[in-house]
Amino acid sequence: MTDISYRYRIADDDLQIMQEFICEAPVKVGALAEALGLKVVVATLPMNISGLIKPDGNRFVIKVNRFESKERQRFTIAHEIAHYLIHRDHIRSGIVDSVLYRSKLSSRTEAEANKLAADIIMPMGLVSRHLSGLVGADRDDTVGALSELFNVSRQAMEIRLG
Repeated sequence: MTDISYRYRIADDDLQIMQEFICEAPVKVGALAEALGLKVVVATLPMNISGLIKPDGNRFVIKVNRFESKERQRFTIAHEIAHYLIHRDHIRSGIVDSVLYRSKLSSRTEAEANKLAADIIMPMGLVSRHLSGLVGADRDDTVGALSELFNVSRQAMEIRLG
């Protein structure tokens, strides 16, 4: 089991699918979404909106803002996957997340989605494994190397490393 399973109530089938994708960097979040039955669309969204997830027929669609960086889009996809995995009952007609990953949901719910998104896109076991190969590098070089490897922003990796 991954370090994700004990923190969240994720259906066993979904957890098994997720585990197939979080063992290699960079995590292929688009392919993970597809394997979970989600459709990902890069769309023109208002500048203050990073992404959303909403029902679309018999499945859910994730839309990410085409004007944001690829690293930001990847995190947004992971964030919306997190909503699907642990807040599916809250999605109803859709969840729209601002650039600060705020929505009409509680700040606790958004914090949970952010935490799971980080666990999806930067699995701690995988980060630790690659971190051990960078022993002796200064912090700035380490953050740079890991953010490039995981295809995330330097800021996201800084937060992940604590």
